[in-house]
Amino acid sequence: MSRDRIGSIEGFSAGEVRRRAGATLAVATPGPGFTDVTDAVAGFLARSGVTDGLVTVFCRHTSASLTIQENADPDVRTDLMTALDHLAPRHAGYVHGAEGPDDMPAHIRTLLTDASLTIPVIGGRLALGTWQGIYLIEHRDRPHRREIVLAAIGA
Repeated sequence: MSRDRIGSIEGFSAGEVRRRAGATLAVATPGPGFTDVTDAVAGFLARSGVTDGLVTVFCRHTSASLTIQENADPDVRTDLMTALDHLAPRHAGYVHGAEGPDDMPAHIRTLLTDASLTIPVIGGRLALGTWQGIYLIEHRDRPHRREIVLAAIGA
C-alpha cells in the first residue's frame, strides 16, 4: 500500500490586511468558448498595489463561467468544450427553454465550472502555475457582453 507524504509548510508569512481594491471588467465574448482574461486580472492586481493577499474573480452571469486551465495548448480548450457539449447537450428535452435551446445547457455548464475564483497573490503576482491561465467561458451560442467583478485584498 502506498503512503502519501505531505511536506512541511514553507514560506509562511503573516501580517495585517492593509489594502483593498475593486473593479469591474467587461468582456465581449465572440460566442461559445474560452476567453483568456489572465492579463486583465494581472493588470488589475498591479494597479491595486496588493503584493501579498488574494484576488477574487467573479462572473456576474449564470450562462457564462470562470475556470483556471492550461494556457499552452489550445487543443485542451477545444477538448474541454467537447466534454461540456457531452455533459450538457443542446436539444436534450430540458423544461427551461424560454431563452432558446442553448440557455439551459449554459446553466448546467456554469454549474459544472465556477462562478468565482480566488487566486493567491505572492510578491505582487498571481500565484498561478506555469501553464495556468484564467478564462471566462461563454456557454451561449452568440456573442455576449459579460461582466467580471474583481477584488483584491492584502498588504
